[in-house]
Amino acid sequence: MSYVSRSDSLSSPRYSRFWNWGALCFGLALAALVGLHSSDVQAFQDDGEETAAPAEEPAVEEAADDAPAVADDGGADGAAAKAPESMLSWMLRASGFFGLMIFLCSFIMVALIVMNILAIRRDNMLPPAFLEAFEQKLNGKDYQGAYESAKNDGSVVARVLAAGLSRLNRGYEDALEGMQEVGTDENMTVEHRLSYLAMIGSVAPMLGLLGTVNGMIASFAVIAQSTTQPKPAELADGIATALFTTMEGLIVAIPAIVFYGFLRNRASRFMLEIGMVSEGLMNRFSNLAKGASGAAPTTTTTAPG
Repeated sequence: MSYVSRSDSLSSPRYSRFWNWGALCFGLALAALVGLHSSDVQAFQDDGEETAAPAEEPAVEEAADDAPAVADDGGADGAAAKAPESMLSWMLRASGFFGLMIFLCSFIMVALIVMNILAIRRDNMLPPAFLEAFEQKLNGKDYQGAYESAKNDGSVVARVLAAGLSRLNRGYEDALEGMQEVGTDENMTVEHRLSYLAMIGSVAPMLGLLGTVNGMIASFAVIAQSTTQPKPAELADGIATALFTTMEGLIVAIPAIVFYGFLRNRASRFMLEIGMVSEGLMNRFSNLAKGASGAAPTTTTTAPG
């Protein structure tokens, strides 16, 4: 049994470019998300300051008239107050280890999406130019040329056709069997690559849920260990961890699931079309009896090194 080697491997420079594009897309998406949240928090803080300013002015004036020393202390406390923390640093600090794991999942997800979108295309699966040239060679009874053309092409349909032509000397039924074997192997390769995207869509929300549980445990630990009623600021870190990790897990899982379904349907459609086209092209040899090697077109096959 002869098999055609694959020239379109994941280690080629083309797939290296896929990972670079994936990293760029992820960086742009993260920058847009942080900018959106920063603008929302800043707008909320501005509204709060505008609302609180009129109510604080009479109290400050009254405190200045009654106790100048207290006013001086208040000014010192205000100068020593913390500067407001940015949205990005707050999110990174609150997310912690679980946020880092979700970040790594998101990076891999973007790279897989870009890689699969570029791989599951008609030019890679079922190129029209190759099919036209292959059919012309068959019509001209240049079977060896057709085999060499299919062998040297990196598309999926070319590998299927090359497998069929290499076994024509054993009969038409054996050639169809060889095409089906290669087609099944190619379909499994595509499904295997897409399964990582589905796995990220399942793991990311679980990591977010784990961060949610961890944050709630931290908040309840503050309540349990406090001898007095804890301040809201003391509970904020645990609640922030719970909410941020949940949000990050969903942000990663939703596009992963959407693109998995889209790409899986697209790959299934291409594989079905490849089966129909390849069998249609090889149907002209259907009159060959199994084992009738004298009537079969001869092709010189070379075993892969």
